[in-house]
Amino acid sequence: MDIRFVSSLTPEDEAQIAAAICGAVGRLLDPFALMYTLRIVTTDGQLFHHQSCGPDAAHMVRAVSTDVAAT
Repeated sequence: MDIRFVSSLTPEDEAQIAAAICGAVGRLLDPFALMYTLRIVTTDGQLFHHQSCGPDAAHMVRAVSTDVAAT
């Protein structure tokens, strides 16, 4: 999914809001068993980034590793 916002904010205000959005969306999505990457690039080129492998990702990696070693 790619979501784009066009704003009339100043670069400084845009950076503050981008940081807040990145933190809020991260807190909203983190409890779900969902792998995602959130990237926000502001007009002046600042990058805000958050990613999650989901709460069960470590278990899935171990299961895949075990299955691969068994074959």
